[in-house]
Amino acid sequence: MSIKLKPVLRIVLDTSVIVAGLRSRSGASNKLLGLIARGHAVALATPALFLEYEEVLKRTEQRAVHGLADAQIERFLEAFASVIEPVTVHFGWRPQLNDPADEMVLEAAINGRADALVTFNVRDFSAAGARFGVLILRPGEVLKKV
Repeated sequence: MSIKLKPVLRIVLDTSVIVAGLRSRSGASNKLLGLIARGHAVALATPALFLEYEEVLKRTEQRAVHGLADAQIERFLEAFASVIEPVTVHFGWRPQLNDPADEMVLEAAINGRADALVTFNVRDFSAAGARFGVLILRPGEVLKKV
């Protein structure tokens, strides 16, 4: 008898998903972070994208909402970095999107051969995702697939 393993979904998270995951412990984004931590999905990120996660989480307005101290943010980032598969950008595809700040998220998905890019901003990524064969999904949609 052979055992059929379910393939692990390879995903790139838009920064807004990371932020939402830390803002609400009961939302889909937080559950998605938990799935990644348990190895049920693989998060992909370039160094530039990871640095953006860090910069945004440490903003004063974000701290006011998620309520995490510096040490807690650092512990989260260390734990998250330990489960991320690093992506090297071998080829830049810019410009593909209306918002230049979103280009690094798309490039991580393309260069990392992601199954999906997870964002709340589906509309802005959908045309480019279709062009490169990357699904553009909201966090809740990913949870249904895993």
